[in-house]
Amino acid sequence: MAAAENPLGAPTVSPGFDLSRGFDSRVRLNNGVSMPVLGLGVFQSAPGEPTRRAVRAALSAGYRLIDTARLYENEADVGQAIRESGVPRKEVFVTTKLWNTDHGFDRALAAFDRSLSALGSDYVDLYLIHWPSGGDRAESWRALRRILSEGRCRAIGVSNYTIAHLRELMQHSDVPPAVNQVEFSPFLYQRELLEFARGQGIQLEAYAPLTRARRISEPALSHISKAHGKTATQVMLRWSLQHGVIPIPKSVHPERIRENAELFDFVLTDEEMGAIDRLHDGFRTSWDPTGIP
Repeated sequence: MAAAENPLGAPTVSPGFDLSRGFDSRVRLNNGVSMPVLGLGVFQSAPGEPTRRAVRAALSAGYRLIDTARLYENEADVGQAIRESGVPRKEVFVTTKLWNTDHGFDRALAAFDRSLSALGSDYVDLYLIHWPSGGDRAESWRALRRILSEGRCRAIGVSNYTIAHLRELMQHSDVPPAVNQVEFSPFLYQRELLEFARGQGIQLEAYAPLTRARRISEPALSHISKAHGKTATQVMLRWSLQHGVIPIPKSVHPERIRENAELFDFVLTDEEMGAIDRLHDGFRTSWDPTGIP
């Protein structure tokens, strides 16, 4: 597939990742499901009103992808905020995840039921294995396949999977993951994983795309952001989009949530993309899954 033509001029974005519709841009997953290219993450958003307020602000600003997990203990707040927002449930792409202590076929099925109950929904759009550790991930994947076949989930995937973990999964299943959600930022530019996933038709999704604000003062980012009249965080998120990776920045501040969405009125040049690529130094804000057998 040829790279999508960018309406603002060169450069083009990654193959199959068309941003021409702005905030309404979608990417088609390997099972045909359409997924928004930008979302709100609620990791470490406090349960209760802080999470509900953040989700309502995001939906009001136009976001249609909300990412939660059982571990976050705010699934119920995400569900309540969606209902309070007035946005029809079918217009919101909801992701949640299977935690490590729930690995295994029966345990995974039961955990999914608990997540559905917390969300107050009869389906989720994307269900992910949160980490490849903690139990029998092959049996967990079999449970996710069952959930998918029953129509209670529109797509299934994984999170924090390395190339080795992906290869193992695909050797034992004819249903590949639709998404692999990993830590991905200019300072953790996982080029090999991105190229492998793209070659297998797996959509990469980025958590901590802003390094949880730990590296946003990088001079190279400041220089590029000034050239576009944008913030460093907007440049980092746009970089992710132009690599064909879906970012899900976390914030509980409505003004920051709106700022993080202002990504579709500028384009980074090839030279700027290259300069940001070179910021990679292996910096992580979370666990490194490469040592998980």
